[in-house]
Amino acid sequence: MRPDTPAENAENAQNAQNAENAENVDHTAEAARLERTADLYPEDAEALLVRAAAHRELSGDRPAATALYDRLLSAPDTLETPHLVRALKASNLWEYGHEAEARAIIDGIRTAAPRDPAPWVIVAEALESHDELEAAHETFTQATTLLLTDVAEPPYATHPLLFGRHRVGRMLGAPHDDWDDRADALHSSSSASSVSLDELHDPKRVWALGSDNPAELEAEISRLRAELDAHREALSRPFPVAILHWPADELAELLSAYPSLTAEYPSREQHLSTIEAALRELSSSGTPNLGIVTGTVPSYEAFAASEASSPTQAELLPQYATTLAARGRATTWPPERGAGCWCGAGASYEGCHGS
Repeated sequence: MRPDTPAENAENAQNAQNAENAENVDHTAEAARLERTADLYPEDAEALLVRAAAHRELSGDRPAATALYDRLLSAPDTLETPHLVRALKASNLWEYGHEAEARAIIDGIRTAAPRDPAPWVIVAEALESHDELEAAHETFTQATTLLLTDVAEPPYATHPLLFGRHRVGRMLGAPHDDWDDRADALHSSSSASSVSLDELHDPKRVWALGSDNPAELEAEISRLRAELDAHREALSRPFPVAILHWPADELAELLSAYPSLTAEYPSREQHLSTIEAALRELSSSGTPNLGIVTGTVPSYEAFAASEASSPTQAELLPQYATTLAARGRATTWPPERGAGCWCGAGASYEGCHGS
């Protein structure tokens, strides 16, 4: 939905009300309200009717949801995301017995090869949820190959493709490949959890979450609670006021990719001296628990994507540093006596920036 339209203003007011009653949503009534709003604001009908269809599905009235998807698809030339609507329709149809029609739509989407990752995710997960694991893996692979070949940093919207492919591959027992390695790297750089993607996608855990066996569900809930407690404990620990440090090769790569950041980092030497001066000033003002975090270009780009922003935005740099510190990536400043300097030059701190 486009911003600043009458329909969005009405939606914002309703969403605030719904947030207070999230656990008691009347999906049938909410769907009807959205359909009425779509009639009032036809320019926003696509977004409103897709949401209405979702509420119809949640209410159990899947034929009514299909009718809304058909209403949108009756004029596909006016849709912004026709492949997404078709994917949603296919997923919904399969859930109430129309497997053949759903498969035909999925085949059509794969043939059309849209450049939007969302339809791919929906149809691949529909196949996965109906135990069509090989077809799901093929679909995830087709999408990642189409959208991410020769792409240095996967856009945030494509992450579910890599993660979904990794998950289904683990369930099939497929060997790790380059796409799985990229999924592992993304998970490591974007998650504060210590649980690896391989462990998260352990087939036993995945099956347990969909099991009807109370013992299996209880065991998985206990594991998830333990992980959540560990995550909360990590976040509750005081973390340093951290200054961002770029090693020489990472700084060169950063400025090559984003020349506008040269204003922040005129030279490597000035970058290092600025770090030390800032930390000394904070220390002299009585600020405790100071530290340094080391940045890398891939993780910074992933952070920018998670913030729906561009790495060229200099205001992201301190936020990136704070996030790294919160994840336990900071090293204490000043280093212990006799320890190497934080700059990585190899000399002791006292003989380098601590002199």
